[in-house]
Amino acid sequence: MTDDADVRQFMEKVKKMEKGEKPDLSSGEDLSIGIMNLISIEEHLFFSGNKTGDVKYFELLDEVRKMRVSLLKEIIKEYNGEVWCISKHLLAASMRVMEVGTKALKNGDKVKAYDFFKKSYHLYNLFWGLNLGVVKSDSLSKSKAFENKKEAPVEFVDEKGSSFLGKMSSMIGKVLDCCKE
Repeated sequence: MTDDADVRQFMEKVKKMEKGEKPDLSSGEDLSIGIMNLISIEEHLFFSGNKTGDVKYFELLDEVRKMRVSLLKEIIKEYNGEVWCISKHLLAASMRVMEVGTKALKNGDKVKAYDFFKKSYHLYNLFWGLNLGVVKSDSLSKSKAFENKKEAPVEFVDEKGSSFLGKMSSMIGKVLDCCKE
């Protein structure tokens, strides 16, 4: 499938979701933020265990990990390894990039902070796009954006100079409504 066909197919799925009843993801979104924090706790326990040499931190890490895995199963319905792993890393990256943005904001660098916040939000929306079936994991690996390049671009940019990830995030963001109770 060509990139144009992938984008068209993606747009059709988003339009169908916009026309029909929008899914109420408020509980799922709350849970995803909780999972982000559990991933963060796992990281802290890992570093604390290594810094102090106290294995109790690793035992706690194992308990937190089990809880995180259990809760992630509530959101991620497709258990193939790639979707599971990509999803976990999208949430972790979104949380970390958001924290870097918060630190930049605290230091008075609003431009940098807002850029980090935008990227964090794009990663978060990509997580939902992947887990709602709007974005397929195999279409990400087939992207022509990576052909003949040693490094992946920071953002996928189309011929008009627009960010593919930004467009996709915006569309997914319109479908999701975190304020829906």
